[in-house]
Amino acid sequence: MVNQNKTPFIFPETQSTVLPDPSNFFSPTLLSKPLPTNSFFQNFVLKNGDQPEYIHPYLIKSSNSSLSLSYPFRQVSSAVIYQVFNADLTISSKQGSNGKHLISSYSDLGVTLDIPSSNLSFLLVRGSPFLTVSVTQPTPLSITTIHAILSFSSNKTNTKYIFQFNNGQTWILYASSPIKLSHTLSEITSDAFSGMVRIALLPNSDSKHEAVLDKFSSCYPVSGEAIFREPFCVEYKWEKKGSGDLLLLAHPLHVQLLSNGDNAVTVLEDCKYGSIDGDLVGVVGNSWVLQTDPVFVTWQSTKGVKEESRDEIVSALSNDVDGLNSSSITETSSYFFGKLIARAARLALIAEELSHPDVIPKVIKFLKETIEPWLEGTFNGNGFLHDKKWGGIITQQGSNDVNGDFGFGIYNDHHYHLGYFLYGIAVLTKLDSAWGRKYKPQAYSLVQDFMNLDTKLNSNYTRLRCFDFYVLHSWAGGLTEFTDGRNQESTSEAVCAYYSAALMGMAYGDAHLVSLGSTLTALEILGTKTWWHVEEGGTLYEEEFTKENRIMGVLWSNKRDTGLWFAAAERKECRLGIQLLPLAPISEAIFSNGEYVKQLVEWTLPALNRDGVGEGWKGFVYALEGIYDNQSALQKIRNLKGFDGGNSLTNLLWWIHSREDDE
Repeated sequence: MVNQNKTPFIFPETQSTVLPDPSNFFSPTLLSKPLPTNSFFQNFVLKNGDQPEYIHPYLIKSSNSSLSLSYPFRQVSSAVIYQVFNADLTISSKQGSNGKHLISSYSDLGVTLDIPSSNLSFLLVRGSPFLTVSVTQPTPLSITTIHAILSFSSNKTNTKYIFQFNNGQTWILYASSPIKLSHTLSEITSDAFSGMVRIALLPNSDSKHEAVLDKFSSCYPVSGEAIFREPFCVEYKWEKKGSGDLLLLAHPLHVQLLSNGDNAVTVLEDCKYGSIDGDLVGVVGNSWVLQTDPVFVTWQSTKGVKEESRDEIVSALSNDVDGLNSSSITETSSYFFGKLIARAARLALIAEELSHPDVIPKVIKFLKETIEPWLEGTFNGNGFLHDKKWGGIITQQGSNDVNGDFGFGIYNDHHYHLGYFLYGIAVLTKLDSAWGRKYKPQAYSLVQDFMNLDTKLNSNYTRLRCFDFYVLHSWAGGLTEFTDGRNQESTSEAVCAYYSAALMGMAYGDAHLVSLGSTLTALEILGTKTWWHVEEGGTLYEEEFTKENRIMGVLWSNKRDTGLWFAAAERKECRLGIQLLPLAPISEAIFSNGEYVKQLVEWTLPALNRDGVGEGWKGFVYALEGIYDNQSALQKIRNLKGFDGGNSLTNLLWWIHSREDDE
C-alpha cells in the first residue's frame, strides 16, 4: 500500500500524559509492537482489567486470579437492551494465588489470557461454544457457581462431566485426560490436573445437542485471522489443535455472507445460542469465506443530476464557494475542522458533476490552506502527533486531555476524524496530482493509522484499528473502560471513512487501497443495516424495543441504547442525522432500502415539531424524505435557515436533484 522502499512517514513523536500504560496487562514480548486500542478484549487491559467482555456466546470477566463466564440473559425495555452478567462459572486454581492476568497473544478472532500464578491459560476465540483452558502444570482446579448444583454425573473414563444448575442451565465439561472432580452445593473441585479442559453450555439444556458438542469437543481453536485476499471477500482461518473438525458459531450477518461464498462448511441450523446480535448458529469448518455484494465507490452521484435542476444548484454553489474563507475559521478541534474540509471538498465534486469548473480554483485554494498546516505540523492550536506507547496518531489537544478532540488522544473516533481529512485529501489529489504527490507520505500515514493491514510492513500502527473482524463493523470507543465494552454511535461516519480511503486510492492509482477501502465500506454498510437500522416487524431485537425504534442511538458490544452521547433518545432527528452525516454519494448505499427509509422518516418527522430543533438536523431528515417524496423534501430544504457544519445548501440540492422520481 505504501512505497515499500521508503520508511513510512510518522508525525512528530510526543509523550501523552493521559494514555494508560499497556505494560500492566500485555506480555512484555508484545510491547514493542503497535497494540490494539478499540478491540473486543480492550477491557482486559484497562484499569484493573476486571470488566467483562462479550466473546460470543459468553460474557467473560477476569479478576482475582480467576476467570468467570456468563451465558447472559437480556434485560429489555423500549429504550435499551443489555446482557446481564451473572457468574455462572468461575474457574481458578485451588492452590490460591493473587497474580493478575496477562495477554500473551491476540489475533483477529481471539485472545489468549494467562493467569501465570495459577498455571491457567484461557484460549478465548470468538464464537466458540466451548471455553478452552490449558492447565500448564499439575494444578488442582476450582469451579464455583452463584447457582446451586442440582445434578452432577461423569462418563466411565472421567473425561466428560455434565452438571445442571438450579437456574435451568446445563453445562458439559470435557478433559483431555481423566480428571477427578467432586462437588459441594456450589463448587466443583479437582485433584491436580494438567492438560486441556473445555466447558460448554448445553443449549436450552436439551440433550439432543449433546451429541454435537461431544463430536466437536476435541478440536479447539487457538487463534484466528481474517484475510482480505480479493475485493468484497474476507476469509477466516483458524489455527486449531486436537482432532476432528472445528465447531464455531455464526451471527446472522455471517450466515448471510457464508451463503454467498465458496464454502466447504456445514451450517447446523439447529445448534443455537442466544445473543444480543441475533441467534448464533453452529458452523463446522476450518475456514469460512464471507462474500459481500460489491459496493461501487464513486466520486459523484450514481444517477446524475437532472438537467432542469442544474441552475438552482449552480446558484447555491456559487454562493457557498463565495463563503469559503480559511482565515476566518476559529475552529481548532480535529473533528469539526475535518468536517469543514470535507464540506468544501463536496463543493468541488458537485462543481465537477455539474460541469461548472469556474468555482473549483477557489475550492482548491481553500483546501490547500486548511489541510496543509495539519500535514506540515504548523496548524495553530492543534495538530497530529505520534504516540509510540500504543502506536498511533494522536492530536495535540488529545495528548494532555482525555476529552480533547472527543477523546482522539485515547484512540476514540479515529476513523471519523481522519475520514474527513482523507476525503479532502482525496479530492484535492484528484484535482491537483502534483499536490497529491508532495503530501502522499503524510496522507498515507493518516490512512494507515486506522487501515494498516500489515504490521510487518508498517509497524507504526496496529492492524485495522477500529474494524472488528467478527462483528464486521467498527468500534469508535478507544481506551476507556466501559462495563458494556466498545461502542459506536455514527455508522455513516465510519462508512465514509473507508469510502474516503477508497477514493484516496482512486486518486493515487492504488488498487490495493481501493479494494480494501471498498470492502470495508461494504461490510460497514451491512453491519449498519443489520444492527443499527431497526425495521418495522424486524425480529432481530425484541418486539418491545423494535415497536418503538426505527434506528439505534449508540450500539455497544453488550448493549443497544436509544440515547446518544450528545442527545436524549427523544431527539429522533439527531438519531437519524448522526446515522446519515456526512451526506455523500455513498449515502445511497447505506439507505438503499426505500421502504425502510420511509418508515424511518415517518417515525422521525413528528420530533421536528418540538421547539428549538436545529435546522442542521432537519436537513438530514428532509434529505432522506427526498428518496421517496422528492417535491415535499425540496420545498422544505429551500426554506432551511441553516446547515450542519459539514453540510451545505448546495449539497442538499445536489442530493435531492440526483434522486430518481420513482425511488
